[in-house]
Amino acid sequence: MGSLKTQKRLVDQCRKSDQTQQSFSSEVFADVVTDAGVMGFVLASLPRKVAPILWVQDHLSRKETGAPYLPGIGIKRPIIQVTVSRAADALFAIEEGLRCHSLTAVMGEIWGDPPALDFTATKRLSMRAEAARMPCWLIRRAASADLSAARDRWRVKSLPSAPHPQDIHAPGAPRWQVTLFRSRNRSPGTWVASYDGTADRFNLAAPFRDGEVAARDGATGQRAAG
Repeated sequence: MGSLKTQKRLVDQCRKSDQTQQSFSSEVFADVVTDAGVMGFVLASLPRKVAPILWVQDHLSRKETGAPYLPGIGIKRPIIQVTVSRAADALFAIEEGLRCHSLTAVMGEIWGDPPALDFTATKRLSMRAEAARMPCWLIRRAASADLSAARDRWRVKSLPSAPHPQDIHAPGAPRWQVTLFRSRNRSPGTWVASYDGTADRFNLAAPFRDGEVAARDGATGQRAAG
């Protein structure tokens, strides 16, 4: 799968009419700071290639959320893990990774709102990712969505998995509530996303919204309105 399909059909489905636009730099804000499902969303969004992924964590991210358990992730390609002490070092490692053409993508986890992660730093990452045409995803935890040059900015929350088709007691496909709250190339929106690993496909659905309950709904002998 080519790099132009970095964010796969998930992004294709929320793409505007300009089919030539492609975002290579994205930020993901975890709705719950320790939600490990955010990493699953990012990994599922990456192109399916055999080349390694560079995964950079700063010390606080690793301390608060733990190190990725690679055998349990199910990714059938090498992942190069780098842990550094400071956010500035993480940004340096991410940028250097974007210079390496033998990688599939670069992921970074930075905790909070460190001074090093300012607009200039995000602009450098975006420009570097676009020059290399390599996906760069920055996972933000316990962070505020301040000014950033990331082309796409998401909020992600894990949802209960889909029902398993063969075993009602087993987890099915992963699901997330995803909100694209700012994008240079696409229309913002909120969806329930699920991932089919076999087909390497995201499925999007609008969030289910209950209608308002009529005044006498549920009363004895009263049928629901609507």
